[in-house]
Amino acid sequence: MHRALVALAVVALLATGCASRGSLRRVQDELAGLRADLTELRHSQELNTRDLARTLGELRALDARNAELQAALREQAAEMSRLRARLDAADQELRETKSLIAAQPPVPPPAPPAAAPAPAPPPPRPDATRPDNAEQVYAAAMATFRAREHGQAVLDLLDFIAKYPGHRLAANAQYWIGEAYYVQRDYQQALVEFQRVLERAPTSPKAADALLKIGLSYTNLRENTRAQQAWQRVVRDYPASESAGKARALLRAHAARQP
Repeated sequence: MHRALVALAVVALLATGCASRGSLRRVQDELAGLRADLTELRHSQELNTRDLARTLGELRALDARNAELQAALREQAAEMSRLRARLDAADQELRETKSLIAAQPPVPPPAPPAAAPAPAPPPPRPDATRPDNAEQVYAAAMATFRAREHGQAVLDLLDFIAKYPGHRLAANAQYWIGEAYYVQRDYQQALVEFQRVLERAPTSPKAADALLKIGLSYTNLRENTRAQQAWQRVVRDYPASESAGKARALLRAHAARQP
């Protein structure tokens, strides 16, 4: 095309009768300049195209990173909800234990020894199965739990249930057996133990707490549908309980994470 333009320019000069070597050279120089300008424009366009492609790639990478960060934030929010639920449950149990300890009658001071006491038979050993010792046995088991001796705590709580199956704290003891497995991340066994709370005492205050923990156990086992069903049951069967409020919050958090 450039050669055609040169030829046309030469023909035009010849036709006008004013062609000379100097004029031909000027035309050739101008055409050479035009070709250089065109080449530079093409090079600049190629550079702009590459820059645009690179910018688009960076924008796509930023969008992907933003999606990852949003997902991580949602997961952290759910984890905070789970930790808050565990903390609330531990606080509640601590308050219950303090109430039990406060309700214990004070131990009277020992009587001063009488002068020349007559020998007496040794007092009988306290019977651990007596109902008035149940609270002490339970409190001792819970002290073991709080000391993070979870294996021994499970044994002590099982012993409490075996000795006092009808006691009002039997459902609490069963709940904390489940909690001992939960904190050790044995979520399958925790499910079994929390389910026993519902079987043993479905009207107990701990039944709602056990259902809440069943949902959290399913969450850790990546069975989210079952987790939501457990929390929905908490809201339906125990609407006025503290666990129902936590279940509603967990349901909202899971709903927010759905695409």
